[in-house]
Amino acid sequence: MAPLHITVGQLIDQIEHDLPDADPVTLVGEARNRARTLGELGDKLIDHFIQSARRAGASWSQIGDAMGVSKQAAQQRGGGGGPAGRFARFTERARKVVADAQRLAREQRHPAVEPEHVLIAVLEETGCLAAKIVEAHGGDPAALAEQVRVAIPPAGEGEAVEHVPFSPASKKLLEETAQSAVDLVNNYIGTEHILLGVLRLPDTAAARVLIEAGIDHARARDMVAAALMGWQESTKKDRPTGG
Repeated sequence: MAPLHITVGQLIDQIEHDLPDADPVTLVGEARNRARTLGELGDKLIDHFIQSARRAGASWSQIGDAMGVSKQAAQQRGGGGGPAGRFARFTERARKVVADAQRLAREQRHPAVEPEHVLIAVLEETGCLAAKIVEAHGGDPAALAEQVRVAIPPAGEGEAVEHVPFSPASKKLLEETAQSAVDLVNNYIGTEHILLGVLRLPDTAAARVLIEAGIDHARARDMVAAALMGWQESTKKDRPTGG
């Protein structure tokens, strides 16, 4: 196996060079951000060669063997760039939230799906765990959804397009959503993880509405963990299906 032409020492030197006056805690945060970026680059590298192998006629079984995973896992990973792969681990409700967010952006003739569209869809998904977490904080999901609506631009002009892409901020939201599931050691992604993902983007209008309502990430994460633990203990199943 050919070695990478980069070492941990070089990465450390680069961070210290870029942030010479940063305190140790700031460096921890920067290291985490860069590690995540490296992970994303690694995923893109793998996905590139998976698609190249498929174009060359390789089967999913062959690709799975090369990756050391099952045929099914390779096939799921191979769809990572498209909707099927990206949302493969989403629960039915979480997928509905994404579809509703896309529909909202399309109806408003907005150029892209933003985190605000996603949060509105989460808050309007009555009975989902994310909405229950908001209520447990003392928030009113319907009222907060209206506040978020005020924060998005007015409807655009012209005809609605069939496909509305995700904005860079929404792509980041999907990454933070997936990371929230990983942090909680969950093998699925539900509306609760989407809520946590929004809260991990404090610079967005969506997160500001939640934060101003007294909904903070740390407490929300603890409440999600407690709720899921209670579900697991009561059902004795791998995961809840209603998230």
